[in-house]
Amino acid sequence: MTQHPVTVFVVDDDEAVGSSLKLLLKSVGLPAQVFSSGPDFLGAVDATRAGCLVLDIRMPGMSGLEVQQQLNERGVMLPIIFITGHGDVPMAVEAMQHGAMDFIQKPFRDQDLLDRINQALEKDRAARELLGNRERIRMRIAELTPREREVLDLVTRGKPNKVIAGDLALSQRTVEIHRSRVMEKMGATSLAQLVRMIIEANANGPVPPASEH
Repeated sequence: MTQHPVTVFVVDDDEAVGSSLKLLLKSVGLPAQVFSSGPDFLGAVDATRAGCLVLDIRMPGMSGLEVQQQLNERGVMLPIIFITGHGDVPMAVEAMQHGAMDFIQKPFRDQDLLDRINQALEKDRAARELLGNRERIRMRIAELTPREREVLDLVTRGKPNKVIAGDLALSQRTVEIHRSRVMEKMGATSLAQLVRMIIEANANGPVPPASEH
């Protein structure tokens, strides 16, 4: 897998915020790329980029949540730290449910953000180390039950739990339990990471089907 230098990506429509964060990151030796909109960022990033993403949750045009959804679908597993304003906590909770690592409310202390960024970079490093071991991923998939494999396939195709429940004639709660077990057995901490793991696992050909025992 191609290795890229670690980058802290910042997406915020407020130019002053973007500039100040870039200076802050530069002061501690972290390379940063700043974008003023979600589409600009999505046009520049790809699934191989290492680092993390500091993302404003409220932006005109494409919101931070919509950017997160696009990243999940593409298997771009950059850990996301959302910047939120007063009253954005419900949105931040939704973002966490979809795999965001953390959120920080404005106004925030520089050190608090840097601490979160360092945690995100360590999480990204560990996740990419696992991706580098394709055979380990394939072994983890092979250990899933047939039902868990079905859930894995539908989850990584972007289907929500409600749709999966209908497709497999299960209750939504049962799907949630299977999904949680899949994430745990695979060692994935986000949907985007799970998607990347499947892409990596299939690079040497499809993983054999699960046994019935």
